Amino acid sequence: MQIVVVSPFLDRRHGTELCIIEQIERLSTKYGWGIHLFSQQVENVNSLLTEDPTSTATGFIRWYRVTDIPGPHFLKFLWWFFANRGVRKSVLKRLENCPLLVYSPGINCLDANAITVHIVFHEFYARVRGELKLLKVPVSRWPVTLHRKLYYKLIMALERRIYTDPKVRLAAVSKLVSTQLEKHFGRTDSVVIPNAVDTGVFNSEARLARRSVSRQSLKLDDSDFVVLLIGNDWKKKGLDQLLRALAIIEIPIQLLVVGKDDPGLYRSGLRQLQLDDRVRFLAPSADVLSFYAAADAYVAPSLEDAFGLPILEAMACGLPVIASVQAGASENVLDGATGYLLREPMNHVELAEIILRLAGDRSAAREIGAAAAKYVQASVSWDRNVSATREFLENALASRQI
Repeated sequence: MQIVVVSPFLDRRHGTELCIIEQIERLSTKYGWGIHLFSQQVENVNSLLTEDPTSTATGFIRWYRVTDIPGPHFLKFLWWFFANRGVRKSVLKRLENCPLLVYSPGINCLDANAITVHIVFHEFYARVRGELKLLKVPVSRWPVTLHRKLYYKLIMALERRIYTDPKVRLAAVSKLVSTQLEKHFGRTDSVVIPNAVDTGVFNSEARLARRSVSRQSLKLDDSDFVVLLIGNDWKKKGLDQLLRALAIIEIPIQLLVVGKDDPGLYRSGLRQLQLDDRVRFLAPSADVLSFYAAADAYVAPSLEDAFGLPILEAMACGLPVIASVQAGASENVLDGATGYLLREPMNHVELAEIILRLAGDRSAAREIGAAAAKYVQASVSWDRNVSATREFLENALASRQI
C-alpha cells in the first residue's frame, strides 16, 4: 500500500510531528508501505529518501520538499496550504502507481481522505476568546493579537468545511478530542488512537542516571524542587496560571519552561510576581530527556491540549505529573495514584496546592512517579498506536473504493 502524507514539517521535538514520524517509520519498515511525504522541512526520519519518482521499491519513505516563505504565521500557513497541493499534483501525475489515500495530521489540505485530529481549534478558541479582546491587551500587543485571531478564524473556517464532510475519515488522539469533534461538527464516527511514548528512551533508569549531570549543567542544587513545562504555545499550555501559582507558594520552587515561544512576553510579569530568579526559559532540544532528568515533577495546566505528549513522556520517566483535565493525556492519569488531575486549569490556587503537596512530601512524589512509569511500561506503545493507525487508514481506503 502506498499513501501520501502531508505535514508542514517533521521533527522529534514536537508532539504531533513526532507521532507522525513514529507512524510512517513503522508503516514502511514493519508493513512495507510506501510513504510519499510532502513537507517543507524534515529532520531525524529514519530511512528517508529524496525524491525519485521512478523507484519501484516497497517499504520506503520518500520526501518531496515544499517551499516555504518568510513572514507572519498566517501568511506562511496560506502559502503552505496551497503550495503543497501544487507540488503533489506535479509529482503524483508522474507516478505509475499513484497513491490512493491522502493522510494528514490536522488541517493541511482540502483533499485529505484521512485525518488524525490533534487539536480542535473551535474548542481552543472558546477558551482564549477573552484574551484576544483588544481592550484587554496593551496597544503594543494589538498587531500580535489581531494576527492570532485572524489565524484562528481561518483554521476554524477550514475545520467547519473539512471535519463536517462525512467522506473524510477522522481519528482523534484522545477521548477528549473525539468528544469535541462530536460537539462542534456532529462527528460520532471518529476513531480514538492515543499517542504513545518510546519507553526504550523514556524510562526511570535513564532519567536517574542523568539527573546529576543535567542539574549541574543548569546550576540547580540537589535540594531544589524543580518543576518542568514543555510546549510551544505557552499561553495554551497554561504558563500564566502556573506563574500565578508559583507566586503564592512561599518555598522557592524552580521552574524550567522549554519551548519556542517568546520569553520577552513574560519578563514584566515575572518582575511583578517576583519570580525572576525562579523561572528559566530554555530552547527546545532533541535531547529532551535531559529536561526530564533535571526535574522533580512535570506540570501541565493546559487550557486546551488535545493530547500533551510530554505528560506521557514524564510519566514514563518516573516523574509525578500534574495534568489538566483539558489535556487528552490526562486520561492516563489516575488522580492521586499515577499523578494528579487539575480539574480547573484557570484555578491557580488549586494548582499551587497540588505543587506544594508534591514538594512537601518528596517520598510520596517518588512513589507516584514510580506508579506512573509502571503504568506506561505496561499500557502504552508506538506499536499499538501504529497497528490501530494502519487499520484506520485501510478502512479509510476501503470506504473510498465502495
